Amino acid sequence: MSDEITHRLSAEGVDPLALAGVNDGNLIELAKRLGVRVSLRGDTLLLQGPLPAVERAAQVAQALVDLARMGETLEVADVDRMVGEEAQGTLGRPAEGEYKIILPGLRRVIQAKSAGQRQYLEAIAQHDIVVGIGPAGTGKTYLAVAAAVDALSRKRVRRIVLARPAVEAGESLGFLPGDVHEKVDPYLRPLYDALEDMMPRDRVQKAIESRIIEIAPLAYMRGRTLSDAFVILDEAQNATGMQMKMFLTRLGVNSRAVITGDKTQIDLTNREDSGLLQVERILPGIEGIAFCYLTETDVVRHRLVRDIIRAYAEDAQG
Repeated sequence: MSDEITHRLSAEGVDPLALAGVNDGNLIELAKRLGVRVSLRGDTLLLQGPLPAVERAAQVAQALVDLARMGETLEVADVDRMVGEEAQGTLGRPAEGEYKIILPGLRRVIQAKSAGQRQYLEAIAQHDIVVGIGPAGTGKTYLAVAAAVDALSRKRVRRIVLARPAVEAGESLGFLPGDVHEKVDPYLRPLYDALEDMMPRDRVQKAIESRIIEIAPLAYMRGRTLSDAFVILDEAQNATGMQMKMFLTRLGVNSRAVITGDKTQIDLTNREDSGLLQVERILPGIEGIAFCYLTETDVVRHRLVRDIIRAYAEDAQG
């Protein structure tokens, strides 16, 4: 066809499988979503089709190549997310070395996969207190833990404190077997999982035994001052207003805090008791505190998670 063009992108230094995906799934998805023909020949990615479609596809393809070049293995969900970002005008090519966390002993790089995540990591780097609000699967906790481990490995802090409110999400703690530690462990397990993804398990265990890393229910923070620490409060929507104030006033010299939460998953009996909703009202505008809002376009779990979140949001609206 006369109005078709061919655009060539260099994919030099990129693992073809990491870029194209299993059975070329990423390239097939890009072609399907943007109406172009896509093929990878050696070190060159070819895009063919109508000019407007190729121009859009070229931006998405370049972002994919940039991520793959950093050692990231891409999935179809990454293509979907970037197509969505391009449509919203938020697709940005991260500069080389930007928004990357390289942890000792880890073979891969941890980095932002969306515009929202880039803003979130940037806020954590630049502010003493960051409040990250968004739905499940947007990487709120995972990226915060990565930033904490990075700060510890660079000796910017001397310890990491990870806390969660042990709210009974539809279950009663009293009926769970075991002592207090065994009862609250299921609530803290996601924090252990994130840590073990960042550090070898034996190193995590040693750090916990030496109290360099502490993982505890929020109630255990009362009466303490946390200095030289990177403190994360996870699932903050289930902290009461009094607990949130207690947590925020624990911060000592050379400490930073990240608070994460999802306003759609408040398990408190009275929703308005949520400390997350309260800080959202009263803390914006204070210098040194940043609020970051992640959305369904930042979801990095299974591609269906984003659609499920959207469906629930639409149902709630009536």
